[in-house]
Amino acid sequence: MDKKYKIFTINPGSTSTKIALFENDRQLFAAGVSQDAAKLKEFREINDQLPYRKETILEELAKANISLEGVDAFVGRGGGLVSVEGGTYTINETLLNHVRTAFSVRHPAILAAQMAHDFATIYGGKAFVVNPEDTDEFDLVARVSGLTDVFRESRGHPLNQKEVALRYAAENGKRYEDLNLVISHIGGGISVTAHRKGRMVDSNDVINGDGPMASTRAGSIPAIPIIKMCYSGKYTEGEMYDRITRRGGLVDHLGTSEVIEVLERIKNGDTYAKLIYDAMIYQIGKNIGAYATVLNGDVDAILLTGGVANDPYLIEKITDMVGYIAPVKVYAGAFEMEALARGALRVLTSQEQPKTYTGIPVWSGFER
Repeated sequence: MDKKYKIFTINPGSTSTKIALFENDRQLFAAGVSQDAAKLKEFREINDQLPYRKETILEELAKANISLEGVDAFVGRGGGLVSVEGGTYTINETLLNHVRTAFSVRHPAILAAQMAHDFATIYGGKAFVVNPEDTDEFDLVARVSGLTDVFRESRGHPLNQKEVALRYAAENGKRYEDLNLVISHIGGGISVTAHRKGRMVDSNDVINGDGPMASTRAGSIPAIPIIKMCYSGKYTEGEMYDRITRRGGLVDHLGTSEVIEVLERIKNGDTYAKLIYDAMIYQIGKNIGAYATVLNGDVDAILLTGGVANDPYLIEKITDMVGYIAPVKVYAGAFEMEALARGALRVLTSQEQPKTYTGIPVWSGFER
């Protein structure tokens, strides 16, 4: 590639913002910019944090003697949108209006597109989001549940999953659009997804309590016991939500969300810790098997990614369970910043056409 493109990526978290500067797909600079937790609490709404977060980012860049002048593209992690197909989206006014109102989620991720747009306005260059959290490519049949007023939604890890899918395809001289893959992101949340010919056609809902239990999430649980807990008078709605999404899984059983601590306890002879960790692994393997059936067993590879995929024991156990289905390849860690940069680069080099955010969801209900 003759031309060198500069790409700046932005990924806000609860109390920090990851930033990185790339030249094409080579990372030149990266930092995790800490935002003071007490200062953040002073802001009534997440959007009110925007000037403060931009200020801390520019201060961090100044310390590293880095200017944003001449950057070709600013890329923010998406979130707060209607459901969309995967891809790289140009940040337009409709998209900005939706993230400003936190259309689908209240999380600092809604600031990413706004910062990318503001920096592009000041310094020039284009502004994008890539495979946002709202990516939804489900087959219609995958949306159906056993209740007419409850439907299944796509909530997982599209940015990292699609990145490792593209990497696997490139390594094997193929196109993502020609492969059938089952991919599991194994981190603080765990998603298992069937990718058919470039589309995420079915997956567990990481947010709403579906799929394997994880470090802080309860995963799939029989409904009747949950109903009884809700009406027991022991818990408020918020406490139940918290237990399912933030204090379930390893936290509920073992009092910690840190897998390293769990592994240390197992090493020291804690048999209950081993049972719970093995159960989490078992549930991941079982879900991989289920999503392989979505692809009719025609699976080119099973890809394991996310931070917990660094554990050799977990990888060995999952491979023992599912290796008969297809080859297992591990991409340990998370590649969000690289994924953002590469999504923009594909557009800048005309390998991919940018998509237009219309504000119209890809699916809005069943026709009866």
